[in-house]
Parts: sequence; structure tokens; C-alpha cells
Amino acid sequence: MTTGQDGIRDQVRARYGAHARRVAAKDGAGDCCEPAASDCCDSAASSCCEPETLATARRLYTQGETEGLPTEALAASAGCGNPTALAGLRPGERVLDLGSGGGLDCFLAARQVGETGRVTGLDMTPEMLELARKNQAAHGFTNVEFVHGQMESMPLPGDSFDVIISNCVICLSPDKDAVFSESFRVLAPGGRIHLSDVLALTPERPPAGADAEDWVACAAGAEHREVYVDRLRRAGFEEIAVTGEGIEFRGDSEKDAYADTASFKVTARKPA
Repeated sequence: MTTGQDGIRDQVRARYGAHARRVAAKDGAGDCCEPAASDCCDSAASSCCEPETLATARRLYTQGETEGLPTEALAASAGCGNPTALAGLRPGERVLDLGSGGGLDCFLAARQVGETGRVTGLDMTPEMLELARKNQAAHGFTNVEFVHGQMESMPLPGDSFDVIISNCVICLSPDKDAVFSESFRVLAPGGRIHLSDVLALTPERPPAGADAEDWVACAAGAEHREVYVDRLRRAGFEEIAVTGEGIEFRGDSEKDAYADTASFKVTARKPA
């Protein structure tokens, strides 16, 4: 099945909404494996019955970082990196997390910016927002808020953030030019972005009209770094840098060979 931009967003929203409901229903414990998953039981995990996303989160974040944070936030995470680790967040800064999910990166950022700072999580999935707000209330984060909206048209004022972070979300957008244009708009002069995202390892683009399932799997929306960087540059960003984070995803059939991708960290700055 092929689809347009709205259909892609609907598919992504439905998939992550279902994930949030599973996490909420199990209070973070999750089911052993989804029926369609063949390798979700990670051999390094303490239990086969923790979700694949929870095992992945425990590889991406140190125990010290996640100590005291909601298990539900970890289990709801579907990231490919750790954008707060090298963002150099400082007390008092205003941080925006695009596609904030269950709130994990927001809570990590909130600890770093302190009570004088502010963290806003933006997400288009109502179930994820509900889970994030539940986690926030249960653990007493007073400097975090969660906002419903799309990153292609952010319901946020301009020049209102010092840092934007995002974790394996922009690759899901069918309109990255709009994401970067909006990011530039809401950043204050001199503001910076620290993104963990999935990029294609080869310049070949996915075929036009790729299935929505391929978008949900971060395959169809993964772009080569040159295309990605050019979009950032045209949006107005400077000091753009792309570095690998060491996680590769390989297509194993001729049909999805174009989807060979890896996680990368992308940083850039809005001119002062």
C-alpha cells in the first residue's frame, strides 16, 4: 500500500499509539515479544519478557542516566541514540524535544537544565502524550511540559528555545524541509540542534510512493547525509556536523536493500 504525507503520518501515529498503549497496560513490563518480531528477546537482557525497546534503551543510556526515571519512559522509547549525552545542556536553557514519546529524553534534559530551565516535549500521538504526562506527574518533574502537535507545523512561538533535541523521529517525517524550517523558526538566535537520527548509507533514494510500513520502520524516510545536510543548510543552519553513532540497520532482501541505514548524530546552529 502506498500513501501520501497524511497517510504516512496516520500510520506512524497509529503504530506509536499502539506501542504506548501496550506500555501503559503492562506498566513498563511489556509483552515478551510482538507476534511479528523474530528477535525481540535480547540475549543481553535480564529477562526475555522485557520489550525490545526497553532492551535497546538500556544499551543507549547508562544506568546512571536513567536511575530514578520511569520504567515506562524507557519502555516507550524507540530511539536510535542519546541526544542529551553530548548536547552540553546548561542550567536555565530552554529545550524542545521533537517527538518526545514517553518523555525519556525530556526528563534527562530537565535534570540538566534545572529548575531555572524549561523542557517542552512535542508529539503528535495522543497516547504517547498521555503516557508522558503520567510519567511526569508520578516523578514530580515541574520544569517539563508536553504539547500536542506536528513538527512540520509547531504550535510554538518563534525564537523561544535555546536547544532542540530529537531521537530517531525526523526520519519518520515525509516533509523534512518543513521540520527544519520550523526548527529554525522556534530556535532563538544562536540556538543549536542535537539530533539522533537514521540516515541512509548510500545515495540511492527509496522508490517514490514507498509503503507507509517502510516509513514506520525508519527505512523509506532515511536520507543520505548529503541530502539531509543540504536541507538543514537551506533552512538557514550553520556549523552542521554529522557523526556516526555506530548502530547499523541492514536490509536483507533485494526489495529493501535501499534501506541500509545507520544512526547518526547531527548538530547545527542558528546564526546569532
